[in-house]
Amino acid sequence: MSNDPSITLDAVDQMSAYWDVITPLMGGTLAMRAAPALLPKYPAEDDEVYKERLRLSTLLPAYSETVGNMTSRVFAEPLQLGDDVPEQVVELASNIDNANNDINAWSVDFFREGLSHGLCHAFVDHQKAVGVRTQADEKAAGVRPYVVMVKPEQVCGWRVRDGVLTQVRYREIIEESDGDFGTKCVAQIRVLEPGMWTTYRKPKEGGVWAIHDQGTTNLSVIPWVTFYTGRTGFMTAKPPLLELAHLNIKHWQSQSDQDNILHVIRVPILVRIGVQAQYDNQGKVIPPEFKVGTGALTDLPINGDMKYVEHTGKAVDAGRQALLDLIAEMRMAGAKLLTPNKSATKTATQAEEEAAQDLSPLSRMANHFADCLAQLLQFMADYRSLGEGGTVEMRGSFDVDYMPEVSLPTLVAMANAGMISKETLFTEMQRRGVISDEYDWADELEKIDSQGPALGEL
Repeated sequence: MSNDPSITLDAVDQMSAYWDVITPLMGGTLAMRAAPALLPKYPAEDDEVYKERLRLSTLLPAYSETVGNMTSRVFAEPLQLGDDVPEQVVELASNIDNANNDINAWSVDFFREGLSHGLCHAFVDHQKAVGVRTQADEKAAGVRPYVVMVKPEQVCGWRVRDGVLTQVRYREIIEESDGDFGTKCVAQIRVLEPGMWTTYRKPKEGGVWAIHDQGTTNLSVIPWVTFYTGRTGFMTAKPPLLELAHLNIKHWQSQSDQDNILHVIRVPILVRIGVQAQYDNQGKVIPPEFKVGTGALTDLPINGDMKYVEHTGKAVDAGRQALLDLIAEMRMAGAKLLTPNKSATKTATQAEEEAAQDLSPLSRMANHFADCLAQLLQFMADYRSLGEGGTVEMRGSFDVDYMPEVSLPTLVAMANAGMISKETLFTEMQRRGVISDEYDWADELEKIDSQGPALGEL
C-alpha cells in the first residue's frame, strides 16, 4: 500500500518506453543530442570523440514533420461548432484555455500531441469561485470554466470502476512570483476525483508529498477526456507512427555514421614505406624526426616511399544509398495513415457505416477527435448548467491522392504510356498544388505549341 501520489502505474511505465523515443524526435536535433541512448557509442570509441560526434549529429525531422503534416490535413479547414452549441459555450470556446487561444488554435496542439504519442488528455477546470452563487455573480467575478491539456508523460496513474474514471493523478509545473520581479517554478501533483480536487507538494527536497490545496466542484464526474490515436486499453495507447519513429532513429544513427566517415576520409593519411625503426640503448623506439610542409626536407632510405593514402569512397556511396532507402521507407510508413484499411475486421454496424465512405485511419482519428471536443464542451456546459453542450465537425483533407510524392510518379507514367491525357495530368497536378490554379490548360497548350519541338525531338 502506498500513500505516495507520485507513484506511477505499471501501464504508465510500459508506455514510457515509447515516449523515450517519441519525445526526443518531436523535440528536434537538440532534444536528440540530449538523449545519448539513441546514438550508441562505438565499442572502442573514445569518450571525447563520441561527445564530439554527438554534438555534431543532426536530425532529419521525418517523424515530427509527418505528424505536423497529418495534423495540418485534419485542420485543412477550421473546425466548426454545431448550431446546437449554447451561446455561452461558443463564447467560452473563443478563449477555451483561458490563455487567449480559441478552440481551433488549441485543438491543433491537442491533436498533434495525441497523434505523436498515441494519446493525449484534457480536462475542464474552473477558477475558484468564492462567494459566487449565480451565473451573474460568476460573470461579474470573472471566473469561468476552461480547458487544460495534460500530456501523457505527466500522468502518474488512475483508478477506474465499472468503466468510469474515479481518480486520476498527474504532475504539473506551477509558476509563482519570487520577490518583486522574479518567478519560480514549483512541481506539484494534482489529484482529480468526482466532485473534488487536491494538490500535493514537497515542502523541501527529499521531503514527503503533503496536501498543499484542495477544493470541490459542482460536477458528479471527473471532467476528463482522453483522445486516442492508438488505443490499447483504458488510458493506454501505442503511438500509431511508432515504426516510422524507429526508422527515424535508424536514420539519425546512420546519418551520424555517414557524417563521421566523411570527416575521416576528407583528411588523407600520410604514410612512409621502408623506414627502419631506431632504438636507444634501453631498447626503446626513437621517434623519427619528420616534417611535412613547404620548405621542409624529409630523408628516406633507399627504396623507401612516402605518399598519401585516401579512401576509395565506396563505403560513402553505400551509406548514402542506405540513407536514401531509409527516407523512402519513412515516407511509406507516414503515408499509411491515409490509406483506408480494408482488411480490418468490422462489425455489421461498422460495415454499414463505412460502406458509403471508406475511412482512412487519419479520418477516423479526426472523427474521434471531434467527439472528444464535444465532450469537453459538454463539461463546460455542465459547469454552467446549460444542458446539451453541442457537437463539433472536423473538415479535413484525408485523400491520399493529394500526396504529390506518392501519386505523381504514377500519373506521369500513365500519361507517358497514353493511359491518361496530358490535360488530365495538368489538372491533377493543379489539384495537388504542384501547379498554380492561376494557369489554364488551353493557354498552356498554346504556349507549348509556340515553343516548337523539344530538344530531344529535333
